[in-house]
Amino acid sequence: MSHVPLPDALSLQQRDGLPDALRTLINAYPRAGWVQNPNYSHLIAFWLDRHMMFRKLLDQLEGDAKSVLDGNEERDSYKRKLSRFGGMLINELHGHHHIEDAQYFPVMAQLDPSAARGFDILDADHQSLDGILSDLADTANTVLRYDGTAPGFQDVTAAMMGRLSAFKPLLNRHLIDEEEIVVPVLLKYDPPQFR
Repeated sequence: MSHVPLPDALSLQQRDGLPDALRTLINAYPRAGWVQNPNYSHLIAFWLDRHMMFRKLLDQLEGDAKSVLDGNEERDSYKRKLSRFGGMLINELHGHHHIEDAQYFPVMAQLDPSAARGFDILDADHQSLDGILSDLADTANTVLRYDGTAPGFQDVTAAMMGRLSAFKPLLNRHLIDEEEIVVPVLLKYDPPQFR
């Protein structure tokens, strides 16, 4: 992708949706009709399922942290879940973004040049999310290494909960915008390499 700097208003941290200029395809291919579209492919279904998995993992991580903070889960059990589900979320997101940036987005941007700016936005999102995921991993590792007294464990778990709560709306914003760019491009052009 181009790595062109974006105006602050388009950054993941500030935007509340895609700009109107990038909504032409989503207006032509609204979400409610995706599954019924004859060009709806196994790849689209798989890709949307991956996005749902990311959302569910984040919900799981938030629920587990809340359970510990509320005193409803033991520390060791929580650590096992955090290691498993946190590692899965971070690793799967990194892999997913790498494949999109290296293989899918460049081809899709060529299919529809009017959507190219949208792929620049998504690429910038991935760069922002990399830093956020690194911070999330650091915070999770602090929880996993902690073996001191219970009040301190509550503090590091609360910090983890705070990171997850801050991450959730950013990830959701990115996933929605990505879906509203990528799926309409695939429905419109039905590229054989993405079936």
